[in-house]
Formats: sequence, C-alpha cells, structure tokens
Amino acid sequence: MTIAILTGLMLGGMYALIAMGLTLQYGVARIMNLSYGEFLIAAAFASHWLFTGWAISPFVGLAVVVPLAFVLNFAIYKLLLTPLVRRAPNRDALEVDSILATFGLTFVIQGSMLALFGGAYYSYSFLAFPVQFVGETVAANRLAALGITILLGLALYLALTRTRAGTAVRAVAVDPFAAQLVAINVPQASALTFALGGALAAAAGVLISTFLTFSASSGVVFTMKALIVVVMGGVGNMLGCLVAGLALGLSEALVASYVDPGLTLAVNFALFLAVLLVKPAGLFGRATR
Repeated sequence: MTIAILTGLMLGGMYALIAMGLTLQYGVARIMNLSYGEFLIAAAFASHWLFTGWAISPFVGLAVVVPLAFVLNFAIYKLLLTPLVRRAPNRDALEVDSILATFGLTFVIQGSMLALFGGAYYSYSFLAFPVQFVGETVAANRLAALGITILLGLALYLALTRTRAGTAVRAVAVDPFAAQLVAINVPQASALTFALGGALAAAAGVLISTFLTFSASSGVVFTMKALIVVVMGGVGNMLGCLVAGLALGLSEALVASYVDPGLTLAVNFALFLAVLLVKPAGLFGRATR
C-alpha cells in the first residue's frame, strides 16, 4: 500500500504541474489551448535530443528548453491568438475561437514531430537506479522529478501571491474589465501568462521524459488529463489543480496496483464525473450565477 501511495503522489504531482500551465492559460488569458500536450511532448523530444546528442542533463536542459518555450508561446499568442482576442465580442466567443485555432495548431505541431521523429516511442536512461525513500524503494528519476515539481509549484505560488505582477495576473483572471480600470495592461498580462503556461508545459515535458516513454502522438493524452485536472479542481484555481492532480495520481496508482492497470483511464473519468455531479464548478471553483 505504501509504495502505491508514494507512486500515486509522484504521479499526481506531475499531473498538477501539467495542469497548472493550462489553468493559467485558460483562467487568465481565456484561451482553451488544445495543443497544450503537443508543447509538452515537443519539450520531451528536446530533452531527449540534448541528453542523447550532447550529454546535457535534463535538469540542466530545463534552463534551455523552458525559456525557449516561453518565447515561442509568447510569439504564438501575439501572432495567432491576439487577432482572435481583438475580434471576439466577449470571453465566451474567444473560448470557442481559441478551441478551433489551437485544435488546428495541434495537428501542425504533431505532424511536424511525426515528420522529424516518426511514430516510434522514445526514452532514455537518466538516474535509472533505485533509492530508499520513507522505507520504500523508488526510482531516483521519479523522486528527482517530484522534487523539482515541488520547487516549481512553490515558486509559481509565491510569484502569484507575493509579487505585484502576480497580483495583476490574479486581477485579470477575476475581472479583466475591472483590471483595466486600475491601469493593468490586460493584453500584455494575458500574453505573458499564456507564455508562462507554455513554459510550465515544457518543464513538465522535460521531467516526464526522464521516466516515461513518449511518442509524437502522445500529446493528446496529456492534454486530456490536464483538462480533467483543471475542471475537477476549478478553472483558474491553483490549489484545485494540486488537489485534483494528486487525487488523479493516487486513483491511478491504487487501481493499477490492486485492480487492473487497464482500468486507470476509466477510473479517471469516473472520478471526474463524480466530482462534477457533486460540485459542477469543480472542487474549488466558484459557481456562476
């Protein structure tokens, strides 16, 4: 039981990190980014290339991949999504337009990765040895990934709650029109938050690549799980992402260990539906009137 819970916590921590980027993009910029998982997989391939081709540690590679992902997502927001934002009459219309635009972007990115890497599964051996942790044997790469995930999550929390920029971001998430009245540059805040969400996706991709196999078509799985966590936790709520991610990871680990690994996806959706039946706005979401 202990090893299953520990595995679930490590997996849930990764799910929470993945979903934090998407909840920033949707909760603040109001962009439902269906290509989110493709950016994660692209970062995993970049980490694989840096490690196998240049012997650069994935943890060092974070310093290269994450800033590049930030710049790329900022450019995508400015060039592709800003015209949609300007012409959308309201936030609901923007959501629909962004779904269509990023759905098309998904195929562009996935097709490019298939052309470059093919449909094979990739992995590499990094910190692939067992270590003792709280009396159990776990893989060192998973434990290290969990440690970095905790640091990134803590840094994001402090940035959003202890800085003026973070306060501005939260104000835009609550009411972008009121935020303009207090001299907050809403378009710029939305662009930077979208880019930050993409950077978090890249960080998650690098960390996941150290202990999971992946392929060019794996992105949709991570997009789906990120959406489940975001909706379960409550759109735009970071604490909700953490709780929902941990719940999803624990349920997967326990079912895989004691029931049947083939049922993990079914349990994901069962948990998702159960939460929405009880709290339609998510665990920490606010019901709209």
